[in-house]
Amino acid sequence: MMTKTTMSANKDTVTRDWYVIDATDKVLGRLSTEIADMLRGKNKPCYTPHCDTGDHVVVINAEKVKVTGNKFKDKMYYKHTGYIGNLKSINFEKLQNKKPESIIEKAVKGMMPKNRLGNAMIKKLHVYRGSEHNHHAQKPIIKEI
Repeated sequence: MMTKTTMSANKDTVTRDWYVIDATDKVLGRLSTEIADMLRGKNKPCYTPHCDTGDHVVVINAEKVKVTGNKFKDKMYYKHTGYIGNLKSINFEKLQNKKPESIIEKAVKGMMPKNRLGNAMIKKLHVYRGSEHNHHAQKPIIKEI
């Protein structure tokens, strides 16, 4: 008699790859969902919800990401300093000029689980402004989206 068992991944059995994604002329939401799936490991057959099975993702050309509609001028990012009445806001256009890496980081972080597992997954995201990155030693695979 043949028995079938379900494989459950753990930190010893998972293998992590490195991927490079070029964000040039990609729509922010579509790009972020693909990155979030890769960080969580949902694109692998060994995906286990309670285990970090994801890969490392390196995003280059973060300043060239696009948004649709009027979001370029209207989309706002908020941050509270902790003091009364200190809610800081900046729109997409200014944030893209000032710190474009944080746009992709915030979009992907919003799609991660809100717990310790999500914090561990988001640490595998590496975002760079230009086309150069310092992860050549890991031999990353170029991923087209």
